[in-house]
Amino acid sequence: MFAFIIRRITQAIFVMLVISVIGFAIKQSVGDPVREITGISVSVAERDALRDKLGLNDPFPVQWFRFVKGALHGDLGNSFKYKRPAVQVILSKAPATLELVLTTSILVVLLSIPIGIYAAIHSKSWWARLAMGGSIIGVSIPVFLTAILLIYVFAVWLQWLPSFGRGELVEIFPGWKSGFFTWSGLAHLFLPTISLTSIMLPLFIRLIRAEMTETLQTEYVKYARARGLKENRILYVHAFKNTLLPVITVGGVQLGTLIAFTILTETVFQWGGMGSMFIKAVEDADTSLMVAYLVFVGLIFVVVNTVVDVIYGYVNPMIRTGGGK
Repeated sequence: MFAFIIRRITQAIFVMLVISVIGFAIKQSVGDPVREITGISVSVAERDALRDKLGLNDPFPVQWFRFVKGALHGDLGNSFKYKRPAVQVILSKAPATLELVLTTSILVVLLSIPIGIYAAIHSKSWWARLAMGGSIIGVSIPVFLTAILLIYVFAVWLQWLPSFGRGELVEIFPGWKSGFFTWSGLAHLFLPTISLTSIMLPLFIRLIRAEMTETLQTEYVKYARARGLKENRILYVHAFKNTLLPVITVGGVQLGTLIAFTILTETVFQWGGMGSMFIKAVEDADTSLMVAYLVFVGLIFVVVNTVVDVIYGYVNPMIRTGGGK
């Protein structure tokens, strides 16, 4: 198991290096941050001097090596727009995004498991067919289109819910303001959460249904029925436990994807999280903040997937033997 963990950590480090290289490659083609900082009234000589001061004229390998060296000490550079460390800017926006991802994840788990199991057990029922048909629609519609439709129905037409912002916030501890503890915050959270859920829920419903259907056809389930075990125990203890193994793996991957999808959702609802911050950084050519965001999100994605791989290795010993004894 130790060798398995070392392999996964080595792979995670390699992936992070690749992400940093891709981030810097994008940085070179986005725009000139000096022009956005200084405006049009500053002379070319002054711009060149500022560019030299910021290290933007250095060769690509030099800039990348300097970034990696700083990242090892927790420094992802300084934001040109906010005039402060990029890590501080990201962490100030992270609570909004993490709350959105957390509520979406909880809602997906609470809905996908019972619906997926029901669709597998009662595959010919009208409700199962409705759920599977709805899942196809959910996968097909882009998340931003769902968000706009929800705003039109619930905010413009019915006027039940707010269409933008986070509402009234309460400071839980320094640097973390949450809307979980106010009615206004929960009302503002509802539509963005439903929008994100609409793109993730169909995937997990179909995955759980497919895995549960396959598990119910295995020999050990047939043997359990032959022994006379209660049907509920067979379904919800033996079969469902094995169904969860691939779901855990896909769930880890989709958690990182979910964070990426918040860019569109936060933009539509003006949520004020990391996603909308990234869009603003692109508009302002704040390349340092862009690279820091890509590395930060990539780090979350890599850490979550590495932890999931390790957990999966404990649950399923066959995974650990893939690279040797």
